[in-house]
Amino acid sequence: MKAKVFSINGEEIKDITLSDDVFGREVSEGSIYYAIRNELANRRVGTASTKGRSEVRGSGAKPWAQKGTGHARAGSKKSPVWVGGGTVFGPKPRDYSYTMPRKMKRAAMMSILSLKVKNESLVVVEDFSIDSGKTKDLIKILKSLSVDGRTVVVLKDDDAMVRRAGRNIPGLKILSFNRLNAHDMFYGKKIVLLETAAGNLNDFYGKGEGK
Repeated sequence: MKAKVFSINGEEIKDITLSDDVFGREVSEGSIYYAIRNELANRRVGTASTKGRSEVRGSGAKPWAQKGTGHARAGSKKSPVWVGGGTVFGPKPRDYSYTMPRKMKRAAMMSILSLKVKNESLVVVEDFSIDSGKTKDLIKILKSLSVDGRTVVVLKDDDAMVRRAGRNIPGLKILSFNRLNAHDMFYGKKIVLLETAAGNLNDFYGKGEGK
């Protein structure tokens, strides 16, 4: 399939060929859902912790006699029914992360790329860098491309100067072509894809070499 390549000034300069296997495949909503769910689970810290009745501070003595007081039976002030007592089935530190099948992750990313092309939310731009590292220079490029709101810029490599220029722009995510994540890509209003990164994605996903 063909896609237009824009200059950093927002002008059409040429066409580029995108792989149908990567950018024009049938969208798998299920794989997208599971990929996003997996990423969110892997981000969870899992440090929430509560104390059970054996861990809370307090005496283990029986508060009063079993019979004859008029009170309900009580064996310990650390019982969950008492104020200050232990918590029943409360959270404990745990690891929420899990591994997702590689083929499903690849299918999810290709489905997202195809969905963005279908919705005309993906823009291919000539390769650029921000030598100054200044935010205003990157904002100027994004404005010329009529891009605003939640945006993802996909780089051909890990360009430190572009990342530096974009770190103060609200709603902007900057990713390398081989380090994409489903959550940011799916919820991005616009995907700005550098020309070389587009070719890299053709190879990275199209030939099954992505790690």
